[in-house]
Amino acid sequence: MAFIAYLERYPTDRLPQSGGLDATVVVTMTLDTLMGGLKAAQLDTGTRISPALARTLACQAGVIPVVLGTRSQVLDLGRRRRFHTKAQRIALAVQHGGCYTEGCERPSAWCEAHHLTPWSQGGDTSVNDGALLCRRHHTLAHHPHYDMTHLPGGKVAFTKRE
Repeated sequence: MAFIAYLERYPTDRLPQSGGLDATVVVTMTLDTLMGGLKAAQLDTGTRISPALARTLACQAGVIPVVLGTRSQVLDLGRRRRFHTKAQRIALAVQHGGCYTEGCERPSAWCEAHHLTPWSQGGDTSVNDGALLCRRHHTLAHHPHYDMTHLPGGKVAFTKRE
């Protein structure tokens, strides 16, 4: 788990290049998988990964999600620039003071930037559409069995789907 966390946080400007391109992982999935379905996604190496991992990678890692329709036509070839900048993370930390989840007291240093409107659904990488979530709550934000609710006053809460 620590190695995966290290890879997810490795600075993108220090990634190796091949033929002038940064190292890139292409994840192919159906729209249903991206929206919370249970069908596996596939890396460009042919390796199959869980839908939850595909959604997490689409949010956190240096991947380009390829979303396919019913006849394998490309519906969306994801954008690459999706990480919040250092300045945006600082602004979110100042605004929110830590995890954006109601009742969570994790400090901002323990949090990850999250798109309130999912990146996979056109969410902007901005302070207005961003929030800091601790690792636990960021995982729940991408978990197919949990809903994230925006509460009055701006915080969010997570509830398990029935």
